[in-house]
Amino acid sequence: MAASISVTLSCPSRRLLSSYKLSRAPPRSYFFPSFSSRQKFSLSVSASMSIEAPQKFSRSSLLEPKDSGFLQFVKYHGLGNDFILVDNRDSLVPKVSPDQAVKLCDRNFGVGADGVIFVMPGVKGTDYSMRIFNSDGSEPEMCGNGVRCFARFIAELENLSGTQSFIVHTSAGLIVPEIQNDGQVKVDMGQPVLTPSEVPTRLPANKDGAAVRTDLVVDSTDWSVTCVSMGNPHCVTFGTYESEILQVDDLKLAEIGPKFEHHQMFPSRTNTEFVQVFSRSHLKMRVWERGAGATLACGTGACAVVVAAVLEGRSERKCTVDLPGGPLEIEWREQDNHVYMTGPAEIVFYGSVAL
Repeated sequence: MAASISVTLSCPSRRLLSSYKLSRAPPRSYFFPSFSSRQKFSLSVSASMSIEAPQKFSRSSLLEPKDSGFLQFVKYHGLGNDFILVDNRDSLVPKVSPDQAVKLCDRNFGVGADGVIFVMPGVKGTDYSMRIFNSDGSEPEMCGNGVRCFARFIAELENLSGTQSFIVHTSAGLIVPEIQNDGQVKVDMGQPVLTPSEVPTRLPANKDGAAVRTDLVVDSTDWSVTCVSMGNPHCVTFGTYESEILQVDDLKLAEIGPKFEHHQMFPSRTNTEFVQVFSRSHLKMRVWERGAGATLACGTGACAVVVAAVLEGRSERKCTVDLPGGPLEIEWREQDNHVYMTGPAEIVFYGSVAL
């Protein structure tokens, strides 16, 4: 049985997270399923800390509605790309505003995450709808790592086990995640979009209607880039024109990433993947995500990387893509032109927070 840690701070307050101080933080309850202990510890933190005797614990109780002033959530991560998951099945209106999402995602004064994801009712015959607010409050079309966490969260909410698949409505179109017997989640990410105006990018098409190995000047450096949309825009580069052998670990990502994201050639901004080729079936990438910055993983980015690598003749259609948080298996199938992503999604903890 996993352990639960319940932390209560004195002087509870229902202020927005931006006004929290340590002595005025609201009650929070966190469940850590990775613990091997058979005990539940209740910790009261004020002037001193005390540990009470073990009590009975129900995991499902942490997902039940509580006081309306508090948000119940479960935090998940996919290869370190972490999200606050919210049960929003009773409404198509998010329970959290973009401004509140920014505060929740703050790693110093909030819960800490790359985004907030809402599980909403299905529309137009789908099983569920998915919306997400980035850590900066912007709303992306979808998120590859996020949709794996989304699928695992649904299984938790619906008490499902074994192989399960769902049809999910997103702003990027229909996405079909399938939970495997080993707990990994395989996602049909649909067909990549290569037409520049639909990515979108202002870079012109130069190969079969796509922008492939085209020139992009960033900070006085000529980069060779390929533009792909996986429902959200991606700019993929394997290097500059002076050196196409990119050593991704040497990049100063915080300096160069924003210059790609906000480049005038990307009217909706862009996610950017910097890629190193180890072999025709093994790639390594670092990512600067639009609206989230440098993250440990990006599922749609890994998909875009394989599409770009195939278009540039650098890889086969099935590859392992190493991200800072771990590997993803990506396949761009020739039969149906769909991209399939397989990777993990894991619970970090359960919690509640005042809004």
